[in-house]
Amino acid sequence: MKRISRWVRYAVATAVVGSAAGIAAEGTKAVEPDALQQALMLPSTESSHGSVSPVTHWADAGNDNASIEEQFTAMQEQLAAMDAELSKVAEEAGDTTIVHSGSSKSTMKVSGRVHVDAWGFDPTAGDVAKLNSKGGQAIDPQNRLGFRRLRFGVKGNIRDNMNYKIEMEFAGGNKSEFRDAYLGWTNLPVLQTLLLGNQKRPYGLDHLNSSRYNVFLERPFVIEANNQDARRLGLASYGVSDDLRWNWRYGVWNQQNVQGLGNYVGDHLQLEVAGRLASTVWYDDISGGRGYMHLAISGAHADTAQNDTNEAEFRTRPEARSSNRWINTNQIEGADYYDLLGLETVVNVGPVQFVGEYQSVWVNRDFGGNDVNFNGGYFYVSYFLTGEHMPWDRKSGTLARIVPFQNFWMVNRCDGCREAGWGAWQIAARYSKADYTDDNVFGGIGESFTFGLNWYWNPNARMQFNYINGKINDRTVDGTPDVFGDYDIYGVRWMVDF
Repeated sequence: MKRISRWVRYAVATAVVGSAAGIAAEGTKAVEPDALQQALMLPSTESSHGSVSPVTHWADAGNDNASIEEQFTAMQEQLAAMDAELSKVAEEAGDTTIVHSGSSKSTMKVSGRVHVDAWGFDPTAGDVAKLNSKGGQAIDPQNRLGFRRLRFGVKGNIRDNMNYKIEMEFAGGNKSEFRDAYLGWTNLPVLQTLLLGNQKRPYGLDHLNSSRYNVFLERPFVIEANNQDARRLGLASYGVSDDLRWNWRYGVWNQQNVQGLGNYVGDHLQLEVAGRLASTVWYDDISGGRGYMHLAISGAHADTAQNDTNEAEFRTRPEARSSNRWINTNQIEGADYYDLLGLETVVNVGPVQFVGEYQSVWVNRDFGGNDVNFNGGYFYVSYFLTGEHMPWDRKSGTLARIVPFQNFWMVNRCDGCREAGWGAWQIAARYSKADYTDDNVFGGIGESFTFGLNWYWNPNARMQFNYINGKINDRTVDGTPDVFGDYDIYGVRWMVDF
């Protein structure tokens, strides 16, 4: 549409210049090219009776009594009007996913993502099969090939200051689930944005980052264990300061994951209050955000039920897409409530980025043992071999979309040679550790090193490779104490989003 718009504008400008040349030739006063160019860029004018149609004005000015200046004024008005209309059409056609729904003035934008994974597991020591056990049966981890994410959703605005989002996950085959699903209000006093529905709990930078932008295939031990699947049903407020230096989010959630259920049913709501305060303490506007520093603190207080629905349970996979959780506290007997504290930092200097997080959880128990404490963290460094940088969203305090200097492409030239663009290449290394063994709870201690290689084909498509060397120990599985296992894992992902 933009190409068509340029050709139309070129044709209109050519016709106007040609007409102007003819008028100038017949008139008594020559018109300089620079004067004509300036005239064509002047804004439209209004008569004393209101706005004048450029076409009518030009036609009226085209008689013998009209001066050359009046004819030029009429022509520039027509060209300006046509240019405005073409720009409007081009703008609307440039985003074909936006739909305006009749008299309600609501909008709808379609989005989605496709992530295809291949995983290979290589146990090297210990009893990884027991770590991967399910239903009391030890199972060797199996290689996997399939969809990690297959999402489709819509979002939009509802007059006068409401919004909504519905996003479905189809990677589970016939066990589809929803992800973000909420309605909300914007531009509110004090609260700014208020959302009601299924949304992310506000702790853990790596979880708050979209999977479209994260550097590694899967999230670290501590992030996934403390915030499994991230989203819960809740009411939350989102805000940002006028200078974009500060951003915050806080609210109340029900702790049960209802993505596959649709609702919570029970006598104990197991409510959780949580919040995050973040600051972009340094942002280099001159370089377009190639340099910045981020600090944040987050926390939560969660009441739990002392029955079969107890949500005081922390578990996670080995930072790869295994069938079962290799770290697992199971439901902690007698848990009354737990508190969480998280710290995070990001420093980006050009193509280099340093990221680190630490989280600690204190579980208070009325019976079944002493209070317990679990903690963990990770640190990673990434580097763009091709010179790009990791963009930063100051409104949310999260990573933003990576834009390669040159997209990946390859074509045959007419001389028989080939020409190509190589996209953006990034390497990364992460160290991660988490301890979920304390008192009589033996969830396991995990430690891993991950090497990553990312190839960004364009802003909406990339390929990722991860190699993971890890170990888990001090885990009790089905009554067997001190289970441990060392392993190597290889993962590849092909992904697009729209």
